[in-house]
Amino acid sequence: MIKDLLHEAEGKMKKTLEALDLDLRAVRTGRATPALVERVMVDYYGQPTPLEQLATISAPEAQLLTIRPYDPASLKNIERGILASELGLTPNNDGKLIRLAIPRLTQERRIELTKFVHRRVEEARVSVRNIRRDSNNDIRDFEKDKLVTEDEAERGREDLQKLTDKYIAKVDESGTRKEKEIAAV
Repeated sequence: MIKDLLHEAEGKMKKTLEALDLDLRAVRTGRATPALVERVMVDYYGQPTPLEQLATISAPEAQLLTIRPYDPASLKNIERGILASELGLTPNNDGKLIRLAIPRLTQERRIELTKFVHRRVEEARVSVRNIRRDSNNDIRDFEKDKLVTEDEAERGREDLQKLTDKYIAKVDESGTRKEKEIAAV
């Protein structure tokens, strides 16, 4: 019973870490990466569609992204989607593909991005702790309902704490890695 609870808690913590990594991948660093624009939503025949489903995105140079749409008719919509996103990038359309020049980050922008990363990392930590709290409450309920012994409950709480510490460390590691990317000139 407690094993199932721990397994479920670990699954939730893993999802929290994956969501954080997805968010951090979209944070702009001084280097061009396709992940920067993959999730930009583009109006495609009336449906909001992620850019990664409409085009091939590549980074031929460190400061340049190229976007080659599968359907050339969608070029204008992709351009509009990029302009509407909060990336602050201006697309250059040559009729067949879109080029996105990634400007170097200013020190001010690096500080802003680092603050954003800190905020997202803290939100992920809080989420992991909330999962721990809910699981601890479930263990307490199991104990109160005499479904597990006092020793099993204590062992379960210790294992849950170890699991929490492991995922908090992974969250911190993701944040530190992204901060280093932002700081690299």
